[in-house]
Amino acid sequence: MSVENSKFRKTVGLFKGPLIVYVLCLAVFAVTMWNRLGESSHDNHYVYMAEAMLDGRFHIEGNPPHRNDWAQYGDKWYVSFPPAPAILMMPGVAIWGLDFNDRIFTLLLAAAAPALLLLLLQMMASRGRISRKPWEMGLLATLYALGTVYFFSAVQGSVWYTAHITGSVMLLLHLILSLDGRRPILAGLFLGLAFACRPPMLMAFPLFLYEMLRAHADDDAGNIFGWVSSAVRNAGFAKIVRRVVLFGIPILVVIGLLMLMNWARFDDPFEFGHGHLKVRQTARIAKWGLFHYHYLPHNLGIVLTSLPWISAEAPHIKVSLHGLALWFTTPVFLWLLWPAQRTRHYMWAAFTVALVALPSLLYQNSGWVQFGCRFSLDYTPILVLMLAIGGRKFGKLLVAGVVFSIVINLFGAVTFDRMWKYYAGGKDRDRIYQPD
Repeated sequence: MSVENSKFRKTVGLFKGPLIVYVLCLAVFAVTMWNRLGESSHDNHYVYMAEAMLDGRFHIEGNPPHRNDWAQYGDKWYVSFPPAPAILMMPGVAIWGLDFNDRIFTLLLAAAAPALLLLLLQMMASRGRISRKPWEMGLLATLYALGTVYFFSAVQGSVWYTAHITGSVMLLLHLILSLDGRRPILAGLFLGLAFACRPPMLMAFPLFLYEMLRAHADDDAGNIFGWVSSAVRNAGFAKIVRRVVLFGIPILVVIGLLMLMNWARFDDPFEFGHGHLKVRQTARIAKWGLFHYHYLPHNLGIVLTSLPWISAEAPHIKVSLHGLALWFTTPVFLWLLWPAQRTRHYMWAAFTVALVALPSLLYQNSGWVQFGCRFSLDYTPILVLMLAIGGRKFGKLLVAGVVFSIVINLFGAVTFDRMWKYYAGGKDRDRIYQPD
């Protein structure tokens, strides 16, 4: 067998599993969406944004179709969400106009992220970076697709969830292209595009730096400073600087273009539009700003302690519209607290998760209305990656945890925005915890 044929067969083998995962996720997500697929979402902001940009403007024509999360500046209305998903929709909107189905668009992208996660794990395994069997990597891809809040988010199709899904795809492409730090331009481009979907994802940049340094560092270096110094010494200072610059250029280009867009819309390059949202939190934003430590206790309480309400009255289960705690919707993440190996890669990934999570924890909104903490999707791929590199054996208890996670998130995927009887409404709609 020739070298070329061997490489081809290896490449086909590498993509076979991810392709199967894509098709299976496409089927599961489509069945779970079911009656939603026939029409656009009620909150199809990105379609309006794409239609405006195709017409050479940033504002929408006339008044918005409703008053949920639109920004008003002067006498014009805008979509305040970063524009990457709208840009991807532009070919479809050019054909179908405002009738473009954003739910089908989201569905096609949603199936890609679990497939890309499996591809990332397989690539790491082929390079000796992780020691996981094929079934274990498949289990992690299944956990990500069906056992996290990615599941309920993937089957919505409305603006907030389309941003999460598109950003997740871009983040995973960034992680894949960051391996060994060999493709800094592409890695930077996809991190920039992730930022143009979900700004907190920009804080995932340390993982590229780790990959770039790891390829040259001495593994037996005593501490982080010695480890970094060994990488710079072995690779050469000029080479390290060159790769960092190449990584940063596309990110800065994306940020620069978004700042120009902000300036054209709101006369302020740092105003993305959320400061002009006409929402119920306007007074709070005016007092504390969009980001402040004032919001931290509230947001941490939801991420760590929000549980369903169990009562004797039908339907016996109620979920706060602020969403359920992260460890409750995906109890397998508790395994991350006790890794078998606290390797440098593991700790670097944990630090990256903390960086990505911080902006959302300081944000004026918890993600309300939601089944689980949807802002955690900004770093969920990294959490799953940590399960792979943590070294813990995938025993029966962990597999049972995956099954339990799938059951919980299947409930969320089926009931959210369909069966409101399971969600706190009326006078309890703003509650995090069960009333006395």
